[in-house]
Amino acid sequence: MMVRRAFLALVTALLWPALAIAQDASTPLPRVQMETSAGRIVIEVEVVKAPITAANFLRYVDEHRLDGTTFYRAMQAAPGAGLVQGGVNNDPDRVLPPITHEPTTVTGLSHIDGAVSMARYAPGTATGDFFISVGPTPSYDAGRPFSVDPDGFAVFGRVVEGMDVVRTILTSPTSPTEGEGFLRGQMLDPKIVILKASRAMP
Repeated sequence: MMVRRAFLALVTALLWPALAIAQDASTPLPRVQMETSAGRIVIEVEVVKAPITAANFLRYVDEHRLDGTTFYRAMQAAPGAGLVQGGVNNDPDRVLPPITHEPTTVTGLSHIDGAVSMARYAPGTATGDFFISVGPTPSYDAGRPFSVDPDGFAVFGRVVEGMDVVRTILTSPTSPTEGEGFLRGQMLDPKIVILKASRAMP
């Protein structure tokens, strides 16, 4: 009897990591819905693969720091492709401390169509601004031969509803004079308001 119990305990210990992974895989990822002045966008947040970045984004949502902010940038890299950027835009009353960078080489995520990723300056400076890829943008992944930045940008989710809204934002009017350097001509005018960001009900 004691040998059998010891054997069962050993088998359970060996299988536990696999069982835990299976449980994580079966648990639905949290979703965030953004009501914007252009329509609704729903984002699935990758809390398992990008836990630091995902937790940061959810904190901004849960503390209502994104309510009343905007999508303020649209960069068209090709017809119907590029990115749209939004968030707190360095508002001192909204911004939280920067977070550790989670590169795509660690998370296994990629800048596919609809990927949601953190905007930043140097690695480790991301706060409350994010962008959504329109069309695949692998040059924003880490470690690619032709990467925009060798450290890449931290993907933490993807749009599961509302890519039509994102594409509308991408083609919205921009100011010919607002923005510095390469950002000139990419700043939305008028900006698209994020009326409310909240966790979506399962």
